[in-house]
Amino acid sequence: MLQLVADTLKLILRPPAQVDMPHHGRLATLFVALQAVPPPRPAHEIEDEIWAIWTSHGDAALEARMQRAISAIARRRLAEGKTILDALIDTAPDWAEAWNKRATLHYLAQRDLQSIADIHRTLELEPRHFGAICGFAQICLRQGEIAAAIEAFVAALNLNPHLDGVRAMLAQLAPKPPRHLN
Repeated sequence: MLQLVADTLKLILRPPAQVDMPHHGRLATLFVALQAVPPPRPAHEIEDEIWAIWTSHGDAALEARMQRAISAIARRRLAEGKTILDALIDTAPDWAEAWNKRATLHYLAQRDLQSIADIHRTLELEPRHFGAICGFAQICLRQGEIAAAIEAFVAALNLNPHLDGVRAMLAQLAPKPPRHLN
């Protein structure tokens, strides 16, 4: 597990590479908007649009299955959600959000190793996925890897400086925040 944690942290800390994925240009524009001070519109609207793009797919049937998986997770029907997500990943292995949702499911089931593996794949596909990075940080906290959690939280804030809960968590973990923190 330690090697997977280290490898995933390296992935988080490297500069985001250009990714060739659907909606890449639109996502790039939204990430620039998140960095603007002040943002051109409320940050939560920009975040919502990013999440909508991440959960969308060119195939309406796959999107419907994703919504069923999200609903199953919300209802804590983890076995049902996992079955749906496993099938989605088999069908659309390059859909970062399918990997991220399965990582969330594993996290909720306290299967940290499987969650980190899915987070790793999510970040290979979408290096700017601040949600996956925050999930990784939460697992690090649960495992007692405080330094790794702090680095991951800082990386998430560098992508999206409007994560107020993350900022509050960092204030508790590291009362003197690193200089590159927004």
